[in-house]
Amino acid sequence: MEILHDVVAWIVHIVGQWGYTGIVVMMFLESSFFPFPSEVVVPPAGYLAARGDMSLPLVILAGIAGSIFGALFNYGLAAAWGRPFFIKYGRYVLISETSLNRADQFFVDHGHISTFVGRLLPGIRQYISLPAGISRMNLSLFTLFTGLGAGIWVIVLALVGYFIGNNQEMVDRYLHQIVLATVAFAVFLVAGYIFYNRRHKSRKD
Repeated sequence: MEILHDVVAWIVHIVGQWGYTGIVVMMFLESSFFPFPSEVVVPPAGYLAARGDMSLPLVILAGIAGSIFGALFNYGLAAAWGRPFFIKYGRYVLISETSLNRADQFFVDHGHISTFVGRLLPGIRQYISLPAGISRMNLSLFTLFTGLGAGIWVIVLALVGYFIGNNQEMVDRYLHQIVLATVAFAVFLVAGYIFYNRRHKSRKD
Protein backbone atom coordinates (compact mmCIF):
# COMPACT_ATOMS: atom_id res chain seq x y z
CA MET A 1 0.00 0.00 0.00
CA GLU A 2 2.90 2.33 0.80
CA ILE A 3 4.44 1.66 -2.62
CA LEU A 4 1.09 2.33 -4.30
CA HIS A 5 0.73 5.58 -2.37
CA ASP A 6 4.21 6.62 -3.57
CA VAL A 7 3.27 5.75 -7.17
CA VAL A 8 0.08 7.82 -6.94
CA ALA A 9 2.00 10.73 -5.42
CA TRP A 10 4.51 10.50 -8.28
CA ILE A 11 1.69 10.50 -10.86
CA VAL A 12 0.06 13.52 -9.20
CA HIS A 13 3.44 15.24 -9.42
CA ILE A 14 3.97 14.27 -13.09
CA VAL A 15 0.45 15.25 -14.12
CA GLY A 16 0.85 18.49 -12.22
CA GLN A 17 4.03 19.22 -14.19
CA TRP A 18 3.03 17.88 -17.60
CA GLY A 19 -0.63 18.80 -17.34
CA TYR A 20 -3.01 17.29 -19.86
CA THR A 21 -0.13 16.05 -22.01
CA GLY A 22 0.93 13.83 -19.11
CA ILE A 23 -2.55 12.31 -18.94
CA VAL A 24 -2.53 11.64 -22.69
CA VAL A 25 0.91 10.01 -22.53
CA MET A 26 0.12 7.82 -19.54
CA MET A 27 -3.26 6.74 -20.91
CA PHE A 28 -1.55 5.97 -24.22
CA LEU A 29 0.76 3.63 -22.31
CA GLU A 30 -2.18 2.14 -20.39
CA SER A 31 -4.03 1.42 -23.62
CA SER A 32 -1.10 0.00 -25.56
CA PHE A 33 1.47 -2.75 -25.01
CA PHE A 34 2.90 -1.03 -21.93
CA PRO A 35 0.49 -1.88 -19.12
CA PHE A 36 0.15 1.20 -16.95
CA PRO A 37 -3.05 0.98 -14.88
CA SER A 38 -5.53 3.77 -15.57
CA GLU A 39 -6.74 3.41 -11.99
CA VAL A 40 -3.61 5.21 -10.82
CA VAL A 41 -3.58 7.82 -13.61
CA VAL A 42 -7.03 9.38 -13.96
CA PRO A 43 -8.21 9.56 -10.30
CA PRO A 44 -5.19 11.71 -9.28
CA ALA A 45 -5.98 14.01 -12.21
CA GLY A 46 -9.59 14.15 -11.02
CA TYR A 47 -8.27 15.06 -7.59
CA LEU A 48 -6.23 17.91 -9.11
CA ALA A 49 -9.40 19.09 -10.87
CA ALA A 50 -11.24 19.12 -7.55
CA ARG A 51 -8.46 21.34 -6.14
CA GLY A 52 -8.93 23.72 -9.04
CA ASP A 53 -5.53 22.94 -10.58
CA MET A 54 -7.05 21.31 -13.69
CA SER A 55 -10.32 21.27 -15.61
CA LEU A 56 -12.41 18.12 -15.12
CA PRO A 57 -13.79 18.11 -18.71
CA LEU A 58 -10.26 18.49 -20.11
CA VAL A 59 -8.99 15.71 -17.82
CA ILE A 60 -11.68 13.43 -19.26
CA LEU A 61 -10.95 14.47 -22.85
CA ALA A 62 -7.21 13.93 -22.35
CA GLY A 63 -7.85 10.50 -20.84
CA ILE A 64 -10.09 9.47 -23.73
CA ALA A 65 -7.61 10.82 -26.31
CA GLY A 66 -4.73 8.89 -24.74
CA SER A 67 -6.83 5.71 -24.66
CA ILE A 68 -7.75 6.06 -28.33
CA PHE A 69 -4.14 6.77 -29.38
CA GLY A 70 -2.90 3.71 -27.48
CA ALA A 71 -5.63 1.52 -28.98
CA LEU A 72 -4.79 2.77 -32.49
CA PHE A 73 -1.12 1.98 -31.83
CA ASN A 74 -2.03 -1.64 -30.98
CA TYR A 75 -4.44 -1.81 -33.91
CA GLY A 76 -1.75 -0.59 -36.31
CA LEU A 77 0.82 -3.11 -35.09
CA ALA A 78 -1.65 -5.97 -35.31
CA ALA A 79 -2.87 -4.90 -38.75
CA ALA A 80 0.67 -4.66 -40.08
CA TRP A 81 2.23 -7.80 -38.61
CA GLY A 82 -0.45 -9.83 -36.86
CA ARG A 83 -1.97 -11.77 -39.74
CA PRO A 84 1.33 -12.61 -41.53
CA PHE A 85 2.72 -13.77 -38.19
CA PHE A 86 -0.20 -16.12 -37.46
CA ILE A 87 -0.28 -17.44 -41.03
CA LYS A 88 3.41 -18.34 -40.73
CA TYR A 89 3.55 -19.56 -37.11
CA GLY A 90 -0.09 -20.10 -36.13
CA ARG A 91 0.03 -23.83 -36.75
CA TYR A 92 2.37 -24.17 -33.77
CA VAL A 93 -0.34 -22.80 -31.46
CA LEU A 94 -3.29 -24.44 -33.27
CA ILE A 95 -4.37 -21.26 -35.10
CA SER A 96 -5.13 -21.95 -38.75
CA GLU A 97 -5.87 -19.58 -41.59
CA THR A 98 -9.47 -20.80 -41.42
CA SER A 99 -9.62 -19.65 -37.81
CA LEU A 100 -8.30 -16.24 -38.84
CA ASN A 101 -10.95 -15.99 -41.55
CA ARG A 102 -13.64 -16.79 -38.99
CA ALA A 103 -12.24 -14.13 -36.69
CA ASP A 104 -12.32 -11.66 -39.58
CA GLN A 105 -15.99 -12.39 -40.19
CA PHE A 106 -16.73 -12.17 -36.47
CA PHE A 107 -15.28 -8.66 -36.30
CA VAL A 108 -17.15 -7.67 -39.45
CA ASP A 109 -20.40 -8.75 -37.79
CA HIS A 110 -19.74 -8.01 -34.13
CA GLY A 111 -16.60 -5.85 -33.93
CA HIS A 112 -18.48 -2.81 -32.63
CA ILE A 113 -19.98 -4.52 -29.57
CA SER A 114 -16.77 -6.51 -28.94
CA THR A 115 -14.66 -3.36 -28.95
CA PHE A 116 -17.09 -1.42 -26.77
CA VAL A 117 -17.51 -4.18 -24.18
CA GLY A 118 -13.81 -5.05 -24.25
CA ARG A 119 -12.91 -1.50 -23.24
CA LEU A 120 -15.02 -1.90 -20.11
CA LEU A 121 -13.37 -5.10 -18.88
CA PRO A 122 -10.17 -5.13 -16.80
CA GLY A 123 -7.40 -7.21 -18.32
CA ILE A 124 -9.07 -7.10 -21.75
CA ARG A 125 -9.34 -3.39 -22.51
CA GLN A 126 -5.68 -3.09 -23.49
CA TYR A 127 -5.75 -6.09 -25.82
CA ILE A 128 -9.11 -5.95 -27.61
CA SER A 129 -7.37 -3.77 -30.21
CA LEU A 130 -5.17 -6.68 -31.32
CA PRO A 131 -7.82 -9.02 -32.79
CA ALA A 132 -9.55 -5.95 -34.22
CA GLY A 133 -6.32 -4.99 -35.98
CA ILE A 134 -5.57 -8.52 -37.21
CA SER A 135 -9.10 -8.67 -38.67
CA ARG A 136 -8.75 -5.12 -40.01
CA MET A 137 -12.02 -4.02 -38.47
CA ASN A 138 -13.41 -0.83 -40.01
CA LEU A 139 -11.12 1.84 -38.55
CA SER A 140 -13.82 4.48 -38.10
CA LEU A 141 -16.06 2.06 -36.20
CA PHE A 142 -13.12 0.83 -34.17
CA THR A 143 -12.18 4.37 -33.15
CA LEU A 144 -15.79 5.30 -32.36
CA PHE A 145 -16.51 2.33 -30.12
CA THR A 146 -13.08 2.48 -28.51
CA GLY A 147 -13.80 6.10 -27.63
CA LEU A 148 -17.25 5.25 -26.25
CA GLY A 149 -16.00 2.38 -24.09
CA ALA A 150 -12.90 4.22 -22.94
CA GLY A 151 -14.98 7.34 -22.32
CA ILE A 152 -17.24 5.57 -19.81
CA TRP A 153 -14.26 4.20 -17.91
CA VAL A 154 -12.33 7.49 -17.92
CA ILE A 155 -15.38 9.46 -16.74
CA VAL A 156 -15.90 7.02 -13.86
CA LEU A 157 -12.24 7.22 -12.81
CA ALA A 158 -12.17 11.02 -13.07
CA LEU A 159 -15.31 11.38 -10.95
CA VAL A 160 -13.94 8.99 -8.33
CA GLY A 161 -10.82 11.14 -8.01
CA TYR A 162 -12.84 14.35 -8.09
CA PHE A 163 -15.27 13.43 -5.32
CA ILE A 164 -13.13 11.14 -3.15
CA GLY A 165 -9.86 13.00 -3.49
CA ASN A 166 -6.42 11.65 -2.72
CA ASN A 167 -7.54 9.00 -0.22
CA GLN A 168 -6.12 5.96 -1.98
CA GLU A 169 -7.75 3.47 0.37
CA MET A 170 -11.22 4.85 -0.37
CA VAL A 171 -10.44 5.09 -4.08
CA ASP A 172 -9.46 1.39 -4.13
CA ARG A 173 -12.62 0.43 -2.25
CA TYR A 174 -14.94 2.32 -4.58
CA LEU A 175 -13.08 1.20 -7.69
CA HIS A 176 -13.45 -2.45 -6.66
CA GLN A 177 -17.22 -1.99 -6.45
CA ILE A 178 -17.28 -0.04 -9.73
CA VAL A 179 -15.29 -2.75 -11.54
CA LEU A 180 -17.80 -5.38 -10.40
CA ALA A 181 -20.68 -3.17 -11.54
CA THR A 182 -18.97 -2.55 -14.88
CA VAL A 183 -18.43 -6.27 -15.47
CA ALA A 184 -22.09 -6.93 -14.61
CA PHE A 185 -23.14 -4.20 -17.04
CA ALA A 186 -20.93 -5.70 -19.77
CA VAL A 187 -22.45 -9.17 -19.22
CA PHE A 188 -25.96 -7.68 -19.37
CA LEU A 189 -25.07 -5.78 -22.54
CA VAL A 190 -23.68 -8.88 -24.28
CA ALA A 191 -26.69 -10.96 -23.24
CA GLY A 192 -29.04 -8.29 -24.60
CA TYR A 193 -27.07 -8.12 -27.85
CA ILE A 194 -27.20 -11.90 -28.31
CA PHE A 195 -30.94 -11.95 -27.55
CA TYR A 196 -31.59 -9.14 -30.03
CA ASN A 197 -29.56 -10.82 -32.78
CA ARG A 198 -31.26 -14.18 -32.32
CA ARG A 199 -34.70 -12.59 -32.30
CA HIS A 200 -33.88 -10.54 -35.38
CA LYS A 201 -32.54 -13.63 -37.16
CA SER A 202 -35.62 -15.71 -36.28
CA ARG A 203 -37.88 -13.01 -37.71
CA LYS A 204 -35.89 -13.08 -40.95
CA ASP A 205 -36.21 -16.85 -41.17
